[in-house]
Amino acid sequence: MKLTALMENASIRPDCCAEHGLSVLIETERHTVLFDAGASANFARNAEALGVDLRRVEAAVLSHGHNDHSGGMIEFVRLNPTAPLYVRDSFDLKHFNRKGKDISIAPELSASPRIVRVSTERLELNEQMTIVHWGGQPGVRAIDTCGMTAETAPGSALTPEQFDHEQYLLVAEGEKRVLLTGCSHRGILNIMHWARSEGVQTVIGGFHFKDVPEAEYESRLSDAAAELKKYPVTYYSCHCTGDVPFAYLKERLGGQLQSFHAGQTIVL
Repeated sequence: MKLTALMENASIRPDCCAEHGLSVLIETERHTVLFDAGASANFARNAEALGVDLRRVEAAVLSHGHNDHSGGMIEFVRLNPTAPLYVRDSFDLKHFNRKGKDISIAPELSASPRIVRVSTERLELNEQMTIVHWGGQPGVRAIDTCGMTAETAPGSALTPEQFDHEQYLLVAEGEKRVLLTGCSHRGILNIMHWARSEGVQTVIGGFHFKDVPEAEYESRLSDAAAELKKYPVTYYSCHCTGDVPFAYLKERLGGQLQSFHAGQTIVL
């Protein structure tokens, strides 16, 4: 199994650019799937630099309805004429960050006939990949809304974001079990508590600790590191985890926590 970061906040190669966003290409012996597409068409330029033919992608999965993960999907749909794009049912509501900036997906993407809306807790994409949704069962922590807001319906009043539009991808090849998460908005500790029964060995994605104040590191990040360390998992954390929080977690998790940047490939 190969997992390649086509886009991330930083790059390990001079021929791959970086932007605030995430895009991961998953390749098994049988299937090729795209997970997110960054904020713009730049992910496709990186794919070309890496020798990746996006026309080979069978399907795309959008982790959630924010534009730093969906912006490049317009270019993907243009380059790949057949692959369906799997989204959570409420992905196209209006979403706003803590500063009030609109971070919703582009209307033209929402109108694409390639969109497949997912409303179930699990959807088998193929015999190796399953789209999953943590639906709010009792977990380790309450969901941190991150100060974000959303419309519950077009034209309605804004409400605290609950991230019902977030979904994850489980990949199984042989004995290997990988979980991909875009931003872990529903809480990486909740997600890991839920995923422990899935036999996950590797977790890839953002953990959304970037907005945690340094004054709260000891109370929040130290606790999070202790919880994450309990699982027999290697974490490849990136994007919205934040550089300083990542360094703090790295001191506590050691080799169990690795970075994942644009142009980097993980072979499992």
